[in-house]
Amino acid sequence: MSENEEQFDMSEIAANLPAAAAALSEEDRAGLVNVLKSKLQNVAGQHTDILETLPLNVRKRVEVLRELQSQHDELEAKFLEERASLEAKYQKFYEPLYTKKMYVLNELLDVEKGVPNFWLTAMKMNEVLVEEITERDEGALKYLKDIKWCRIENPGGFKIEFFFDPNPYFKNTVLTKTYQMIDDDEPILEKAIGTEIEWHPGKCLTQKLLKKKPRKGSKNAKPITKTENCESFFNFFNPPQVPESDDDDLDEDTAEDLQNQMEQDYDIG
Repeated sequence: MSENEEQFDMSEIAANLPAAAAALSEEDRAGLVNVLKSKLQNVAGQHTDILETLPLNVRKRVEVLRELQSQHDELEAKFLEERASLEAKYQKFYEPLYTKKMYVLNELLDVEKGVPNFWLTAMKMNEVLVEEITERDEGALKYLKDIKWCRIENPGGFKIEFFFDPNPYFKNTVLTKTYQMIDDDEPILEKAIGTEIEWHPGKCLTQKLLKKKPRKGSKNAKPITKTENCESFFNFFNPPQVPESDDDDLDEDTAEDLQNQMEQDYDIG
């Protein structure tokens, strides 16, 4: 490979970037810029000798560009800090509205009637959630009276709280799902934590009871019963976990399957 082929072709990227960026969201464009920035930094570190071969006037321009980039990074850091503060400020303004909405939905305000099965209906209107909700789940989700979302700090991320009326399925009145993120501005999921559901006897929706007839000639005439995990929205509260020990090495297929499960879990959240 020639030295020219090894160099990062910025002209090609510059030609293709506007068309590609137009189809991206603001968050995706920011991510693309950061990837390019990282690539440039890597290239600069690998090819510092190239800068030394440049004419003095060109090297001076590169230094000015570096300083401008540094100033840009400082401004961006301040912007992200102020944005987080602004989001926290308005979250407090939203809270009373969310509370009033919950009262209306559950007939706690002086409104004619609440909205029966509002959250079950809303969840089934979501193209991601509807795939997770089974017919068996619907009975329990009819007792869902409110859902709240909020940011968390130390570690950063967010949590979702599901508030339930007393019901015949489980003892919990609140089920919580917490997502811990490595970077809250460019979120990378570190791990998810869900509430352990305290099921009433015989009401667990994440398992089903299987009965098998005994083999012919068997002394035990009673059917053989065993439990088996099954599909349910409530598996959402038992998310896939990344092994914490370095000793728990995963083969490539297992690691890819775990990654897909975590991405799906994050999409639902």
